[in-house]
Amino acid sequence: YMLSIKPIKAFSDNYIWLVSTNEGSIVVDPGEASQILKLIESRDIDLKGILITHHHYDHTNGLEEILKHKKVEVYGPNNNIDFINKRVSEGDEINIIGLKFKVIEVPAHTLDHIAFVHEDESMPFIFCGDTLFSGGCGRVFEGTFEQMFSAIQKIKKLPLNTKIFCGHEYTTSNLEFACAVEPSNKYIEKYLDEVKEKVSLGESSIPSMLETEYKINPFLRCDNEFIKDRINDKFGETNSEIEIFTALRKWKDNF
Repeated sequence: YMLSIKPIKAFSDNYIWLVSTNEGSIVVDPGEASQILKLIESRDIDLKGILITHHHYDHTNGLEEILKHKKVEVYGPNNNIDFINKRVSEGDEINIIGLKFKVIEVPAHTLDHIAFVHEDESMPFIFCGDTLFSGGCGRVFEGTFEQMFSAIQKIKKLPLNTKIFCGHEYTTSNLEFACAVEPSNKYIEKYLDEVKEKVSLGESSIPSMLETEYKINPFLRCDNEFIKDRINDKFGETNSEIEIFTALRKWKDNF
């Protein structure tokens, strides 16, 4: 059974994901249309559907153009994007191109934010938009820090071998922050060097593996004693994981 997941770069650092099996292709979060239209026109892909994680233009702007050329189902959350014709919410399942996705709601970056989880034991993966990034998490624009913490907890419960397909190439700056949070963590330092090398060659640092994120991503490690102490030294007494998380996110916002 053939499965390929390839990044299509858009804007300065966005990823549109192109997922193909022997039954056709889907794209995730098409912020722009041009490269996808070329693939459709040259018959390199047989587009069967589109998945949308949230309403931001850099994840949805290509919809109108694509749908002019090819009428397909667009699966997405309840929001103001009229081109979504299949509204999905927590617990819904989608079967498309031979793949089964479960929808989870992860509001915070935006209130409508969802993620698509492919639960296959041998090869689990998630399209999480701008909720979890490699080495970081999304900015909290519409929701609350508590909501973002809860969203990350949901993703943390997935199997360790889950591949994380997020919406942006932010890994370098995220890991630079992670190094500031844990200056003595040699693993993060080494991983940052590897990522810089990859990116300089024009390669993608995504997908990452959830197991790797447990080691490098401070937002997944709010229960870590060193990180707790570090936050307490910097911001004064914080106790709960949500407070640690909130302090980390605010620190990152101004980093």
